[in-house]
Amino acid sequence: MGAWQPLPEELPAEVRHFVEQLRLLKDRTGMSLVALGTRTAYSKSSWQRYLNASQPPPRQAVVALCRVAGVAGEETERFGVRWELAVRAWPREPVPPVSPAPPVRVPAGGPVPGPGGEPGPGAEASVPAVHGVPAARAVPAARGRDGYEEDPTLPWWDLLDEESSRQPAGPRTPRLLLYAALLAVVLLLAAVVGAVTLG
Repeated sequence: MGAWQPLPEELPAEVRHFVEQLRLLKDRTGMSLVALGTRTAYSKSSWQRYLNASQPPPRQAVVALCRVAGVAGEETERFGVRWELAVRAWPREPVPPVSPAPPVRVPAGGPVPGPGGEPGPGAEASVPAVHGVPAARAVPAARGRDGYEEDPTLPWWDLLDEESSRQPAGPRTPRLLLYAALLAVVLLLAAVVGAVTLG
């Protein structure tokens, strides 16, 4: 379990401390990275990147690891604070500048209609493309503070917990009884129609 590759020497102290604590928490679960991936909805390779300090984990990944490890309350909050400090200090790789695509010339008469009367390939050509997507359709990625994604897709079992905690603790039995009665009526109606049809 504890056979981790050494962390890079140039890591800031906050990042080193956070990753070491994350590794201890992962070891405390006793799970492999594959098992951890299935329990947290983050892949084995993602956990490898997070636990080897190649990439900062999203906050939700840290929360998921705390949940799997059985950590709650103040200790989870401490991991949240460590995460914030580490993300602020995490070394940034320089982002290569994106060179704008040169605009394509549209014929003087306007865009040439394509098959079916719709605008042809040159219709959006006057708008430069970003990564092959026309600028009119390009949507910026949702990023959290400091450029890191903080709210990834959650596993369905976490969404159920959130929905149940948001609903009032009122009785659910009347709704369930209504559905059961409705189902009984539909089945009875189907049986009567089947008996009449088959004679």
